[in-house]
Amino acid sequence: MAQTHSLQLIKPHKGGQRALYRHPARFHVVACGRRWGKTLFGKVAAAEALFKHQTDVWWFSPTYKMASAIWRDFRKAFGPYASWANSAERIMEFGNGTALTIWSGESADTARGGAPGLAIIDEAAMIRDAEMWPAVIRPALTDKRGRALFLSTPRGHNWFWELFVRGNDPLFPDYKSWNFPSWYNPMLPAGEFEEARLSLPDRLFRQEYGAEFIPDAGGVFRGVLNVSTADVSQPYEGDFSMGVDWGKSNDFTVCSVIDRKTQQQVDMDRFNQVGWALQRKRLVMLYERWKPRVIWAEANSIGDPNIEALQAEGLPVRPFYTTAQSKPPLIETLAGAIERQQITLLNDRVQVAELQAYEMERLPSGSFRYNAPDGGHDDTVIALALALYGVTYGRAAGGVVLDW
Repeated sequence: MAQTHSLQLIKPHKGGQRALYRHPARFHVVACGRRWGKTLFGKVAAAEALFKHQTDVWWFSPTYKMASAIWRDFRKAFGPYASWANSAERIMEFGNGTALTIWSGESADTARGGAPGLAIIDEAAMIRDAEMWPAVIRPALTDKRGRALFLSTPRGHNWFWELFVRGNDPLFPDYKSWNFPSWYNPMLPAGEFEEARLSLPDRLFRQEYGAEFIPDAGGVFRGVLNVSTADVSQPYEGDFSMGVDWGKSNDFTVCSVIDRKTQQQVDMDRFNQVGWALQRKRLVMLYERWKPRVIWAEANSIGDPNIEALQAEGLPVRPFYTTAQSKPPLIETLAGAIERQQITLLNDRVQVAELQAYEMERLPSGSFRYNAPDGGHDDTVIALALALYGVTYGRAAGGVVLDW
């Protein structure tokens, strides 16, 4: 116990961690919001098992990258107390005969054969293999009547949700489920989540911070059909924004136009298999039709030379560089506008299909990656999002106010 104390472990907080820590259930299924402290709590549980109860611990992370990151954390915290460590295998042994092993959910099948006293499954909802728990981890806990701790932010109705349901069923007394929204953490300042509440789509906020199980959480845009009711308009005097996503062979170039006052999509042009000069000509024709105040065009790779050519013709084209940092707020703004019915879209079958198929993936950092499904397209989505950017955020780029 003195060795545990020397690690200076963080005490479980009153926002649910203490109750969880003291509960005698064998299998804890914990649905918790971001920044509630699930990984820190898991580390405390691992230390207790290793040094106080003197039993082996298996830790599972969804991906190899996440497993490597948590291994580095443990190596830094527990390394001085280890008698032997192997970074390649991510195994650490201690003088009391216990061992900590970090596994990746991508290769969990290699975990067969051990007998840990505690298995910790971090970000369980992100682990795709639904058989990992019943086929690999659960049998390994039999010999020592080991315990399991599932810690995760929900992600739809997957196998983690099924375990959560089991933990609320009196017919499964070994299981106990818990639900802890992010704001249960008393260590976080008041009002910490208001910006996220206002900027994220409602269901995304409820999932990531409220720790709710949302059935269609994998989809990004909700209520697409409710707002896709408009026809292409005849030109009229107004204040417009255009978004452009470039493509040439397999992908499509799409130009989307939105009325900045009403936030109604009024026109769209979509084409491929044509040269750059003809693509720019079609864009100019759409520009002459609507005279948008600003054109936001994706600038990555093939975009830059086309933007420069259009700027040379006097068009108000601004480059948008799509990065891991700039894309999420772009997509989330569009998703929020659709969900709250703050925007009206064209009833275009291709655009509707691309919006409905669009996917979200939560990364190990806690941020999100948005993309079309494998083999799909997202050209109408990006062009539409850029057009809306010209309505909501178009007056600033990189902190510089633009004079239109």
